[in-house]
Amino acid sequence: MKPVRSEIYKNMGGIKLAYYREEDWSRFVNMIDDCQSMHNSWAEWHKAFEKSKNDLIKQGFEVQNVVVDLDELAYYCLTHRIPNDGKARSALVLTK
Repeated sequence: MKPVRSEIYKNMGGIKLAYYREEDWSRFVNMIDDCQSMHNSWAEWHKAFEKSKNDLIKQGFEVQNVVVDLDELAYYCLTHRIPNDGKARSALVLTK
């Protein structure tokens, strides 16, 4: 029998979700290349974040919040020569 998806992620240390601090929000939105697809406020983003996190937990996943350091994010994108978008942020979070 194949392991269920949640068991596979448990063996990998769970699902990592990017977490942005409220005090970083303005700087964050001004530095990303896909700001048009981002929530209008930290409160809106945080509400969606909590819903996604709780949905994953209800499905049996272990969820780890990864606080994104904005200087590290900028450096990561610069050194990898990639735009600062959702794909880059996800890739950075997976290294944690």
